[in-house]
Amino acid sequence: MTIESSTTPQYGFGTKAIHAGAPIDPTTGAVIEAISLSTTYAQSEPAKPIGVYEYSRSANPNRDNFEAAVAALESAKHAIALGSGSAVTALIIQSLPINSHIISGGDVYGGTHRYFTKVANTHGVSATFVGDLVTDLASTLRDNTRLVWLETPSNPTLSVTDISRVADILSAHEAKTGNKVLLVVDNTFLSPYISNPLVHGADVVIHSVTKYINGHSDVVMGILATNSDELHDQFRFLQNAIGSIPSPFDSWLAHRGLKTLHLRVRQASNSAQKIAEFLSKQDSVIKVNYPGLKSHLNHGVVLNQHRDGLGGGMISFRIQGGAKAAAVFTSSTKLFTLAESLGGIESLLEVPAVMTHGGIPKESREAVGVYDDLIRLSVGIEDAEDLIADIKQALEKATA
Repeated sequence: MTIESSTTPQYGFGTKAIHAGAPIDPTTGAVIEAISLSTTYAQSEPAKPIGVYEYSRSANPNRDNFEAAVAALESAKHAIALGSGSAVTALIIQSLPINSHIISGGDVYGGTHRYFTKVANTHGVSATFVGDLVTDLASTLRDNTRLVWLETPSNPTLSVTDISRVADILSAHEAKTGNKVLLVVDNTFLSPYISNPLVHGADVVIHSVTKYINGHSDVVMGILATNSDELHDQFRFLQNAIGSIPSPFDSWLAHRGLKTLHLRVRQASNSAQKIAEFLSKQDSVIKVNYPGLKSHLNHGVVLNQHRDGLGGGMISFRIQGGAKAAAVFTSSTKLFTLAESLGGIESLLEVPAVMTHGGIPKESREAVGVYDDLIRLSVGIEDAEDLIADIKQALEKATA
């Protein structure tokens, strides 16, 4: 059985994850695809390849199959893989005309903020950051606004935005002015298993494949997905022209990781829910940010926008004792490894203010809740009870 895209909705997520983009080899009968390392492919005549492939920068069997699988899981017609999540950001922004304007939530990944403020501006694209896209978007739109960038949940304070409401604001703007504004949603924190932004009105959904989709902390890659043929053609041209592509082996590894996405993300989410509830009861914890908590500001959106109301595997919290306590806590855990990144089978933790978001000015990051005492957890698939015990002993050391 081969499932090539989202055009077969009768299958469940797990079935698609296993079979999408995974044809049986017609020659050998292999159920797992071979790794196609060839950089070039023979031609029978000039400009007439023997098969469908010509040069591996333009297309490769492993990359094609991985893209087909992600498209199926994101309910998309098309997906395009690149060498990293940051490369996806760069490609999308480079697709905009000179003098374009971007609106983004203020609480975004530090690398995204860096690109918008220190790279995009060098080729004529400006960015405005707002506190709440639902309430602040309409008044921030300009004649030259061409793109809205939305992270939900945001990194690292886990704020949740109603994608459909943002899409409605942009639709009303287009009806009034005739100006189309793309809505791009970074779905890295949830993965296609928990949320499908295209279903809620996004034009493009992106992922750092490095995180949940691959899930094993051994691949750096990014991907975007869309239902627009026009956007796909534009982005596919740029993928080939810029050349920031993943290797066949990385594509193969990421496709292998994708097959267990639903199992890994559900386990991480269930454990994160228990950990967030534990943290919310601790006197040494000032605030817990987790979409799965009923106390979350937009929990109603979570119930509507997330599969089964799952909160995902990411948590952030503020600890009593400031930056010093945060440093002691993150250096005292035994199962949570102090490291950047997220979404792997192993649990990680970090202090965003001096790590992933260290390049953002203090005033800007504190305005959106990224304080020196904020700790971000990426919950893996270990036993929840062991992770809670690890957190408990580290809290005791940090706040002694």
